[in-house]
Amino acid sequence: MNKEELQMLGFEIVAYSGDARSTLMNLLSEVRQGNFEHVEEALKDADENLKLAHNSQTQTLADEAAGSNLDIGFIFIHGQDHLMTTLLLRDLVQDFIELYREKFQK
Repeated sequence: MNKEELQMLGFEIVAYSGDARSTLMNLLSEVRQGNFEHVEEALKDADENLKLAHNSQTQTLADEAAGSNLDIGFIFIHGQDHLMTTLLLRDLVQDFIELYREKFQK
């Protein structure tokens, strides 16, 4: 995998993770108001984007495990940062949903 391909994977990870993050933050705003109508749909959408980001990451891990010497740059590292923080956000939002459900008893 050359440097350009690795940069494109980094951009993919950023884009998919960013979409998931936006979905999760919007969902958190909704449940904070007591609106639970879109919870399952939003979580499914976020999870699909996280899966796509993870698939891009896995491709790189597989190449490195196969012996490729990857020239990892800042764009790819930035993508990794986005993915990891969004995965953490996903877990936290799930907990907040349960807390707000208890608060609003829904």
